[in-house]
Amino acid sequence: MLPPLPERMRPHDLEGYVGQRHLIGPGGILKNMMETGNLSSFILWGPPGVGKTTLSRIVAKSLGREFFTISAVSAGVKEVREVIDRARSNSIFSQGLAPILFIDEIHRFSKSQQDALLGAVEDGTIILIGATTENPSFEVITPLLSRCQVFVLKSLCKDDLQGLLDRALREDEVLRNMNIEVKETDALFRYSAGDARKLLNIIEIVTGACAGQRKIVIDNKLVTSCLQENTAIYDKGGEMHYDVISAFIKSVRGSDPNAAVYYLARMLDGGEDPLFIARRLCILAAEDVGLANPNALLLANATFQIVHTIGMPEARIPLSECTIYLASSAKSNSAYMAINEALAVAKETQTASVPLYLRNAPTKLMEELGYADGYKYAHDYPGHFADLEFMPEELKGRKFYEPADNKHEDVLRARLEACWPKYYNKK
Repeated sequence: MLPPLPERMRPHDLEGYVGQRHLIGPGGILKNMMETGNLSSFILWGPPGVGKTTLSRIVAKSLGREFFTISAVSAGVKEVREVIDRARSNSIFSQGLAPILFIDEIHRFSKSQQDALLGAVEDGTIILIGATTENPSFEVITPLLSRCQVFVLKSLCKDDLQGLLDRALREDEVLRNMNIEVKETDALFRYSAGDARKLLNIIEIVTGACAGQRKIVIDNKLVTSCLQENTAIYDKGGEMHYDVISAFIKSVRGSDPNAAVYYLARMLDGGEDPLFIARRLCILAAEDVGLANPNALLLANATFQIVHTIGMPEARIPLSECTIYLASSAKSNSAYMAINEALAVAKETQTASVPLYLRNAPTKLMEELGYADGYKYAHDYPGHFADLEFMPEELKGRKFYEPADNKHEDVLRARLEACWPKYYNKK
């Protein structure tokens, strides 16, 4: 049985490699590495189907390096250490050529898994090449990132896709024996979205659907009818998924209900899980609307429950209602900022002592030691407020919550100014 077309067309040298001229063209940094043999660890960051794995294999082959590969989806620390041990005892390494360890989807590795790589990368036991579709600044630990260069791979342009199409029709052992005429390429390239693997898969789907015909004429109508448009455009596991959800979130945060509901429609039309969208709305309500409109979180949570109960297609209506409401609402990230700052301080002050008068005293000994002594029960005082210091001694006066400028938090600010004039000064 023949392998799929993308595998049959995988190039083995730079001559057949498509795209990324900024890296492998004249003067490109990877081209220079391959020509000089001065190879260092690096991470390839780019969307799916742009040749990250293929480029890594070509680099290894051109430099005569042994090539180990593991997937971060299935491998753990044990597998990483096994590869490193093999590299240390490898005969090629003894000649001064460190083998290459390629890790696909390196962003999925946990901190401990990434930590396991550090020593071997630092002492040159292995050359690490990581591949990721996520921003490595957020997904790769700083010590490992500092030991690797990051190269950004771009989606393939129309000329790249055309070249790949021509080469597949000319060189593939199956396609070259078919009578194929490509009359139109707009749909082919649109659905491919700069992804070489997707383009080749589409070609295989279309030609497979027309197998047995004396002549296959590929046009936009044929491609569209073969692909079941929704999943081809959106691709829940691909780059488009991340782009559209990012645009959706930023549109709600930016108070544009029209763009927000458009991107909502894009996701729903593409087959996105409506519960995934509802979860994002809950996060948006807490992070970006926050205390400017506390009802937003209630509505988002209710939307999640309703979507879970009724499902699609009816779920599109409460999702639309909640999206428009959140986008049109006043915004505040004060709660988000407060907890982030508090977490940062808490991490540095885990040993700070809780004041004795705030501790429970369930035993006689604790009472004798002064636990709970001096505590003021707020409801026993006017306005249900007692002037008492609640922070540990070293954090006295530390303020994490700063009310934002909106009518709901103006009420909260007034209350805090009345209770804590030394911390919340009147404007």
